[in-house]
Order: sequence, then C-alpha cells, then structure tokens
Amino acid sequence: MACTTDFIDFVCSQLRQAGEVRSRKMFGDYVIYLDEKPVITACDNICYVKMHPVLKDRMERAERGFPYEGAKEHYILDIEHGEDAVRIVTALWEALPFPKKKK
Repeated sequence: MACTTDFIDFVCSQLRQAGEVRSRKMFGDYVIYLDEKPVITACDNICYVKMHPVLKDRMERAERGFPYEGAKEHYILDIEHGEDAVRIVTALWEALPFPKKKK
C-alpha cells in the first residue's frame, strides 16, 4: 500500500515551521525534503528516519522498521507529535550532507 496524498500533505504541514518542505514521489512512496535535504522516507503512511548517531538518544525508545524490502533499519517517526518531529528532523538535517548534484 502506497502513501496517501492526504498523509503526505499532513507530514509536510507538520514540518513547515522547520523550513522549506517538499515531497517527491519515488517508487510508489515518497521522500520528504527539508531545505533540500532528504530527511524522511514515507512508505505505507509511516514516516521513517535514518538511524543516524545524532538521533540515538532522542529515538532510542522509538519503534523501528524497514521502509521497503532491502532497506536498512530505520527509526519510525511519530509525525503526530509535530514539535517533537520538528526537533528530530532538524537535528537530522543538521547532521546530513546535501545530496550530491547529478552530472
């Protein structure tokens, strides 16, 4: 089951206070970008964030899962709690590099 557009709209609205948010459909699901860095993979109406060391203390009790077959394990982000989600995504944004430009 792919993400619904309503869910993606909700995710983007929850993160708007953090910066410029956009979504991109990929392989039937979505990647959510914050200020041009990919911070969330959304699959089956679930938000996944990378298990990055910067999130270890904040997400140690979070559920974990695999966004798609063959993916590494990710934390599951509770997007319903907007302020917490913004703090987590902002911390991840600060730790991640910008994607490399395609030639």
